[in-house]
Amino acid sequence: MTHGTDQLFANRYRLERRLGVGGMSTVQLAFDTRLERHVAVKLLAEHLAADNAFIARFRREALSAARLVHPNVVQVYDFGTDEASDRQFIVMEHVEGESCAELLRDHGPLPPEVVVDICGQACRGLDYAHRNGVVHRDVKPGNLLRNPEGVVKLADFGIAKAAEDSDITRVGSVIGTAAYLSPEQARGEPAGPSADLYALGVVAYQLATGRLPYQGASLTDLARQQEAGPPTDLHRVQAGFPPALSAAVSRALHRDPSGRYASAGEMETALVQALQGIAPPPAPMTAATTAMGGEDTTRVIADRTRAMPPQPRRPAQPARAARRRSAPAPARRGGPRWGRTLITLLFLTGVVAAGVFGYSELEQVRNRPDVRQIEGDVQETIGQLRDLINDNKR
Repeated sequence: MTHGTDQLFANRYRLERRLGVGGMSTVQLAFDTRLERHVAVKLLAEHLAADNAFIARFRREALSAARLVHPNVVQVYDFGTDEASDRQFIVMEHVEGESCAELLRDHGPLPPEVVVDICGQACRGLDYAHRNGVVHRDVKPGNLLRNPEGVVKLADFGIAKAAEDSDITRVGSVIGTAAYLSPEQARGEPAGPSADLYALGVVAYQLATGRLPYQGASLTDLARQQEAGPPTDLHRVQAGFPPALSAAVSRALHRDPSGRYASAGEMETALVQALQGIAPPPAPMTAATTAMGGEDTTRVIADRTRAMPPQPRRPAQPARAARRRSAPAPARRGGPRWGRTLITLLFLTGVVAAGVFGYSELEQVRNRPDVRQIEGDVQETIGQLRDLINDNKR
């Protein structure tokens, strides 16, 4: 087997060819001369060696990543510094096959069952890492590798955390993966396991449609779009995509971390069930989502109210009108009318009596003859009403 050059990197690895280049590192295919196997060597950019704090964080995170042993996680074998070049490096399992970025480039949008298979396996790797206290922080198609047997492995655990805390690497690490940053990361808040689920939701959206849910030209644009509202439903972008699966992906893209899945395992279950037509339950309501939802609901109700055609007036009390038509005319014609008349007259009588009382109190002796005259008129009116009621009863 030909190995390109006889010079060994870190006195052990024979570098063969370049596998990829990023803003922070270069990945080389190498041959481990001790264990006689091919590996992937990630060489960090030379300028990173000037940041001693970054180097310390990088080694600590690389050690945490090396403890992760799972079928859906790329195994870390070694890390350190090459004395000859003073380059920091990580030695990882070499995965034959292609990344999801290459899948998209070569095949375009993928079928729903392929999207669920890839993201479901990624969920298993993330669930294992999260349960062991490790957050990836840089989930993207380029870090999802699929071998010829269809096994998907997550790569690059460890580097993102070290870069996140480093001023000199923050620009390179954020700008390169801005589209996959969760809203809380875009606001500068710490990233937890829920941020990985959001990023995986972006990956699922991209694998299914060939496009990102938010098309921001910068981190500021991305944050503005995320705060403006959810992206267009996946099944409306990609014709024929199952609506239940679209809802499952949308749940992962929830703006509020507490509105996403509680764990990567729960997300995998939701994706598998959605492929069978079972939509996930709605996101739990939080203070933020309640306020946001209340505003949206109010706006929708207002819009629908404005759009409703004017309703014709209904005739007043149709049931009473029907009873009036079916009942004998004399009994129903007089009763309600005289009842209303009686109420009106009694009300007027009360008003007159109140006026008489007030008038008599204020004027006492001088106006007493006038008061007696008015009282007589009131008594006469009441007598007439009594006679009228008795006649109506007969």
